Amino acid sequence: MLDHTASALQQLPDEVASYVRQMILAGKVRPGEFVRIERIAEAVGVSTTPVREGLLKLCGEGFVKTVPRRGYVVAPFTKHDVRDLFWAHALLAGELASRAAENITPTDLDELATILRDHQKAIAHGDADDVAALGHAFHRRVNAAAGSPRLVRLLDSVTANLPNLSDAQLSTPQEARLLSALRKRAARLAKTLMETHILDGADHMIAELDQCGLWSNVSEAPPNGASTGNGAVLNTVVPSLGYAAPA
Repeated sequence: MLDHTASALQQLPDEVASYVRQMILAGKVRPGEFVRIERIAEAVGVSTTPVREGLLKLCGEGFVKTVPRRGYVVAPFTKHDVRDLFWAHALLAGELASRAAENITPTDLDELATILRDHQKAIAHGDADDVAALGHAFHRRVNAAAGSPRLVRLLDSVTANLPNLSDAQLSTPQEARLLSALRKRAARLAKTLMETHILDGADHMIAELDQCGLWSNVSEAPPNGASTGNGAVLNTVVPSLGYAAPA
């Protein structure tokens, strides 16, 4: 029981970090805006301790910066950053697909075929939740078939830095082509299919983030992170997270 409780407590900072990260990437809070620890704690339903730990994690990822005696401010996140993340994602996922083609078992292939059929049915029924879940399941099964768990964890650390990755999932025709390559143990083809698809998704993701307003009317925060280029103190509030610059 104690071990279970300790495990749950250890997960809280990760949950906070994921929550704040996604709000930053969705453009709900902009570079140069301060993060109010108390408001985040209230919104997520945790104490301030895991919020601080989660924000320290985001500092390590480059999403926020500490400002002495002021708190945490959202760091710039550029289109070049998005392209870098997609490049790393494509490189790792492509290698995993290649290894999967070499190591895949009949059971793996049967499971992928089942996921593909279910995915097609979900699309036909317009079930968005199932479409997303099955798309992720297809990727996870391919990655698991590679037999390289450390490489999968490294990929997970990259994709955690991107917003909703539905755009980076394979469409069902692409899934079918990849499944065919895996059946033929065509490692080079499997790698190319995965890499090409993911890299093609970068432009679409950038367009989506642009539409969300991630880069609209954003100026680089000055070194102290406390004001805009004209010296005005930032005071933008995002009600859903309670972000605001301290007065």
